[in-house]
Order: sequence, then structure tokens, then C-alpha cells
Amino acid sequence: MVTPAGTLALLHTSPVHVPVFDALRDRHHPGLALRHLVDEELLVRAREAGPDAVAGAVAAVLAGAVADGADAVLCTCSTLGGVAEEAAASLGVPVLRVDRPMAAEAARARHVVVVAALRSTLEPTVALLAEESGPRPRSVSTVVVEGAWERFEAGDREGYLDAVAAAVDRAPVTEGGVVVLAQASMADAAGRTSTPMPVLSSPRPGLAAAAKAARTGAVGRG
Repeated sequence: MVTPAGTLALLHTSPVHVPVFDALRDRHHPGLALRHLVDEELLVRAREAGPDAVAGAVAAVLAGAVADGADAVLCTCSTLGGVAEEAAASLGVPVLRVDRPMAAEAARARHVVVVAALRSTLEPTVALLAEESGPRPRSVSTVVVEGAWERFEAGDREGYLDAVAAAVDRAPVTEGGVVVLAQASMADAAGRTSTPMPVLSSPRPGLAAAAKAARTGAVGRG
């Protein structure tokens, strides 16, 4: 008997994530059905008024995905990840944030450098690291890559990734330290850095966790 791979809905705040996650699915999770939901306005509003201001809208989008048959949902926006997770209780399927597996790995380090292109991403990412760390001692420093998001919005992907990589390489190297690329859109900057510290990104481990949840949900439904 073939185990069903399930259907995973992904909530994005930029269309650039669609081919990234499609490619990861094709390489690592063949058979997994992906349904992409793109709503750029959610991030715009969250940056202006905070993530809680769009919690109801996020919950409505996720509820629609579940009604359409999703076995699990993955939020790929770090700014909205927390409010997406909070909606899970009323939906009946797992809701995951793409950066949690990355944060769990980073939380084992003694020092974490969080790099973001959006200031609104820092608070939820640092809070997630604290949640994953528990009582373990660790220090966190943050870096906002000034001007990088403007390049991203202008469609200058190469300039965006180069700016992120340069910011990573300027970060002081600490023994036992790791770098966290706080936004999924930053993932490809990891290969452009020269820092000796490990550089962690979220798409691959985040999709792996969500694929597992969708498969489990599909088996339970079957």
C-alpha cells in the first residue's frame, strides 16, 4: 500500500517563494501536493500595525485552505509565523511556521546572530529563539540589512542576496556562534558568505517538517 504524501498549503507574502518551495518539494518530497496562497498585503499591514493586527485575516486564509482539503499549513513569512501558529487550535490540522526547525537548531548554539532585511521580523524571530532555547543560556545579537528590502521589492534579487551576505560577513565571529537568516527569501545568501560560522536558513527544514505533518494528516484522514 502506498502511503499518501498529503496536501500542504503554504501561506506566502511574496510570490518569489513559490518556485523555491516547488523546487524543494520536487527534490526532497515527491508526491507532496502544494497549494500556494500568496497575500502580499498581509505583510504590508503587519509592518504598519504589528502581526496581531492581521491575526484574523491570517486565520481566515488558513481556514479557507483547510476547507479546500489541506492536511497541514506552512506559513513561510517569519513576521506572521506566530499568529499563524495561534490559529491552529481552531483549524483541526497542523499549522507550522517555516522558521521553527531552524530556530530549534540555532537554539543549541551559545550565540546567535539574527540577520533580517525587515525590522518587523526581528521581534518574532528573537521570541521564537527564546521559546526554543528554554532555560539554556545563550546570547542573541541582531542585524538589520539596511536597504536590502528595497532591493528585494524592486526585483533586484542578486543585489538583495549580496547585501545580506555582506552583512553576514561583517558580523563578529564568535566561538560556538551561528547565523540565522530570519527570512525565507534570504536562504540563497548562505552560499555567498565567507564567515566561518554556520549560516542557517529556513526553507528546507521548514518544508521537511510540514511535509511530515501533511503526510501524517493524510494517513489519519484516510
